[in-house]
Amino acid sequence: MAYDNRNFIQKLFKMPTREEKQAAREATPEYQAINTAGMTLTIKDRAKNADQLAKAQKIGRILFLVLVYAFLAFMAVIVLFPFYWMIITSLKSTTEIRALQQTFFPTNVLWSNYITVFNSFDFGTYVGNTLVVGIISTLGTLLTTIFSAFAFARLNFKGREALFGILLATMMIPGEMMVITNYITVSRLPWYEFGVGVVDGWLQYKDAVFASMIVPFWVSVFYIYLLRQNFKQIPNELYLAAKVDGKSDWQYLWKVMVPLASPTLISIFILKLMGTWNSYVWPNLVTTNNEEWRLVTNALRGSFTNSSGEPQYGIQMAATILVTTPLLLLFIFFRKYIMRGVGRAGIKG
Repeated sequence: MAYDNRNFIQKLFKMPTREEKQAAREATPEYQAINTAGMTLTIKDRAKNADQLAKAQKIGRILFLVLVYAFLAFMAVIVLFPFYWMIITSLKSTTEIRALQQTFFPTNVLWSNYITVFNSFDFGTYVGNTLVVGIISTLGTLLTTIFSAFAFARLNFKGREALFGILLATMMIPGEMMVITNYITVSRLPWYEFGVGVVDGWLQYKDAVFASMIVPFWVSVFYIYLLRQNFKQIPNELYLAAKVDGKSDWQYLWKVMVPLASPTLISIFILKLMGTWNSYVWPNLVTTNNEEWRLVTNALRGSFTNSSGEPQYGIQMAATILVTTPLLLLFIFFRKYIMRGVGRAGIKG
């Protein structure tokens, strides 16, 4: 009955029925332009899309790695090129080195440059001086570093943090600014007078020269900071347990803290020894009038000149390679200790 009433109302007001609306819509050009007879239903495969996405991500990762390794290779070439140039220069003649057109490989390979180095350069004396200064300086630095780091890390005394802050502030002062003051201080000590000899019978002149190159650098603020950070990582419960067992601070330091901090101490030993081996300004200043007591870096600077005073660069480069090789081998074999020691010291701020 309701349906008949609706049809009656639609006819009364001349309203189109549902069938008439559908027929009118199908008669429009837009509807007839769509060929529904040729349409097919397609169900997308999600697994296939996932495989395509995974392949795209894999290609992206490969391209990223290629770009990263290409950049690293480029930077490695930049870093290694000076070493390569030093090696090929050590095998060239002076004429070829000074030529306007440089070559990336020697025209005539001169292995005789290395033979000349051993015949004209006293490696034994200069390397011996360097080892004496380096080892004694390194051992002294280790002692001062251990005692200072233990005091700043474990001992509670008034003004500890303020004193440590002042000590860290000295790291902002360039070392070159302290050369003159160190020179004046050392020259006024009772052991040594530059250019004279024995002073008051304290030390022989050569011993005084070595002491002047060693003692002023027994303290390193950076190494103290490095070891202090490592000591602060050691749990305080170990210190309290040692106190309960009746151990003194001295025993706790050498039997607990030093063994636990051995990677950092090894790093400090290697870095300090390498720094002493490479030092130039201060040893050159102290041994100005005493060439036989110079370190190996200072001796290389003024050696290997011809009769007219012109430097022989090929022989100098050969000597430089021989001096650099021990440091390179030292870093290669002990690099993991250096990385481990520095990494452990940087965990706790």
